[in-house]
Amino acid sequence: MEAQTQWVHTQDQQRLYVKTWGSDDKPALVLVHGYPDNQDVWELIIQQLKQDFYIITYDVRGAGQSSIPARIRDYRLEQLSLDLESVVNAVLKDRPFHLAAHDWGSIQSWESVTEAKFKTRILSYSTISGPCLDHAAFAMRNQFKQHKGKFFKQLTKSWYIAVFQLPLLAPTVWNFFTPNKWAKVLEQLERQKDLPLNHNIALDGKHGIGLYRAIFIPRLTQPRQRFAVCPVQAIVLQQDHFVSPELIDEMPKWAEQFQRVEIDANHWAVLSQPEKIAGYIKTFAQHHTTTH
Repeated sequence: MEAQTQWVHTQDQQRLYVKTWGSDDKPALVLVHGYPDNQDVWELIIQQLKQDFYIITYDVRGAGQSSIPARIRDYRLEQLSLDLESVVNAVLKDRPFHLAAHDWGSIQSWESVTEAKFKTRILSYSTISGPCLDHAAFAMRNQFKQHKGKFFKQLTKSWYIAVFQLPLLAPTVWNFFTPNKWAKVLEQLERQKDLPLNHNIALDGKHGIGLYRAIFIPRLTQPRQRFAVCPVQAIVLQQDHFVSPELIDEMPKWAEQFQRVEIDANHWAVLSQPEKIAGYIKTFAQHHTTTH
């Protein structure tokens, strides 16, 4: 079954390109991609799940075919949460749904997962390599006080965050990335060849930098206490070059129902190990479909 496509208009008049897969009488599952990806990054996983779920994906603002905001502040977490709300309201009306997200998709989805208005909508949440930045800020403060080695280990993994704050250098770098060059980066990280190409990589990388500039400093310097309104599963990638598994250690404090699973994989396991990722998403969602 091929994807059905549609455009969804957000509350601030951006346009989001949305795809749906499978039969709409199945439990709904929303997948939110990270940076510098677009919704196509999920296609290998969708092939594993579309028989069991009605799947919704979308290009987040600034990525893929969705529109590109003119202002950095238009990438704030609050606005990204409203984007998710616009998509699910347009596609699902008032139906509840499961949620899974990777990288920046996971970071932004935490904003919705910790919003009271989603308590009756989100049935379960599977987070992959994207902690809640509020939780991460509290965790890193504790690390600095008690385990300075872990603190500085995470800082070495996060060097690119500082680079992405530079107004001219960061966007310009992406002009040098062709799809094939980016594929070689992924091959080195995942130690696997012939991974799917992102044909929009230069634009996705260039415009998505707004996420870092709008969100990181406010959230890490002024963290909020945010508690999950649904069951949470953390799919931890043990070899992740960008997110330390230690950042997940604090997560049970913020989720009443929490499960942690681990995969011997690097950051883009959604491409290199789609069967395992899909299996964990499916099992967790099906459990919380029957128990909800």
